[in-house]
Amino acid sequence: MKRIFVFFSMMTMLATGAKAQTARYDIVPLPRSIAVQQAPGFVLSEKTAVVYADGLEKEARFLSEYVEEMTQMKLGVRPFAKKSDARGNITLSIAAPDKKKVVAEPNEEAYTIEVTAKGVAIGGQTAAAVFRGVQTLRKSLPIVEETAQVVLPAVKIADEPRFGYRGMHLDCSRHFFPVEFVKRYIDLIALHGMNKFHWHITDDQGWRFESKKYPKLTSIGGWRSGTVVGRNSGIDDGIRHGGFYTQDECREIVRYAADRHITVIPEIDMPGHMVAALAAYPEFGCTGGPYEVEHTWGVFADVLCPGKEQTFKFVEDVLSEVIDVFPSEYIHIGGDECPRDRWKKCPLCQQRIKDEGIKGEGKQTAEDHLQGYFTKRVEKFLHAKGKRLIGWDELLGCDVDVTSTIMSWRGAEPGAKAAKLGHDVIMTPNSPMYFDHYQTDKTNNEPLSIGGNSPVEKVYAFEPVAADLTPEQAKHILGVQANVWAEYIYSTQHVEYQVLPRMAALAEVQWMQPDQKNFEAFKERVARLKAIYDLHHWRVAQHLFKK
Repeated sequence: MKRIFVFFSMMTMLATGAKAQTARYDIVPLPRSIAVQQAPGFVLSEKTAVVYADGLEKEARFLSEYVEEMTQMKLGVRPFAKKSDARGNITLSIAAPDKKKVVAEPNEEAYTIEVTAKGVAIGGQTAAAVFRGVQTLRKSLPIVEETAQVVLPAVKIADEPRFGYRGMHLDCSRHFFPVEFVKRYIDLIALHGMNKFHWHITDDQGWRFESKKYPKLTSIGGWRSGTVVGRNSGIDDGIRHGGFYTQDECREIVRYAADRHITVIPEIDMPGHMVAALAAYPEFGCTGGPYEVEHTWGVFADVLCPGKEQTFKFVEDVLSEVIDVFPSEYIHIGGDECPRDRWKKCPLCQQRIKDEGIKGEGKQTAEDHLQGYFTKRVEKFLHAKGKRLIGWDELLGCDVDVTSTIMSWRGAEPGAKAAKLGHDVIMTPNSPMYFDHYQTDKTNNEPLSIGGNSPVEKVYAFEPVAADLTPEQAKHILGVQANVWAEYIYSTQHVEYQVLPRMAALAEVQWMQPDQKNFEAFKERVARLKAIYDLHHWRVAQHLFKK
């Protein structure tokens, strides 16, 4: 392929002069099939228009913006009216399924790109598929300050992702990040071919989602009066920190993501990680408080009280508001790291255990099963609202229905176990998929992180599907996600530093078949992707690029 690109570069120089630049299709993630044709390519210029079929105007406008961003050319955008509109232009269309091919489970994000001397055609069965093709064309373009023409070598690209769930997570509870940065983060997700944004917006250190029914969740729970310095040093900075997203701002973010074919999955962590909520409404805890929004990091004994019926009313009221704002099929309820200390001493929790006939068995106590009771009530409520529950792998000990999806964070093993039990699974093991970890073992000059070491190579090497899963069990591995927890991440630039270029490695894990991956080739491709990072002034870790 390299010789073919060199050949076309030489032909381009001869045909159009030294000002012409040539596109390259070996991008991140690498498309499944790139068939470069021995024929003249397409010359992209300001005379080119983006012509779109019904329902694809947004995708066309995105492509026009991307082309201008990369090449300084301003392409017109107009609807497809007649056959001749395709000549000399870029055409976006919804392609009907090929009746000759019998596909049991068609991939809704599969797309094709065909480049000839006459024009460029991007097609897919859905707008999301066309958008993925638009991203591929975008990343193929050279970045130039001033050019008259860009040559796209003649090619046929046929591509589709390996996994339907390709996600990134961002914790805005430990440190609050503004709406504009959340949008910027979504832009990064789109660039890398991902389609899910897992938004962590409540925790012990801050409640970020506006509730109309419980306004103190943000007026009190959204702010802490100080933050511990370093790793729970015992020194507090005494600086008030907080903020929250109004429901209108959340809807705005949902729309922004949806325009880019990304689903926002909100996480309201329960019954643990609820101290910020209890600071606002102490009546929902076992002791009645007083509670304070946490300044430090870790796991805290004060959690929601499942012995009180009013607790469930509170949970259902808040989740109803969440459901009204977020159209996602999934609602994430966390379910992790929930101590049972208070439940053991709470008369109401013990009465609930007695009334419900909850008993301990084996290594699991009655209080362990009380969390199962809590979770199943929430699960039933979400089902009645037409939603699916998703949570961390601790839910496997809560007797949740197999309709609940498990996020495997304590390694990959819980995910494999969940798949064998019939649960759908998202693989997000803390090593290597916690991007708040260090990305080198030489940490002296690195910004403070929680620990760990997940370099780009380790991310790239991760295989989400365990070898001992049967084909039927393997189908339950829906996809892969990386998480960014923000205990030690104070700034938006630090977030960018933690995710780039690891997101590129993750993108190839999510998109490509295992036998197609090649780390050495990836390093060459990601070096060119870095030019787009630099164009946007994103802060990038340099470990992979150092000679």
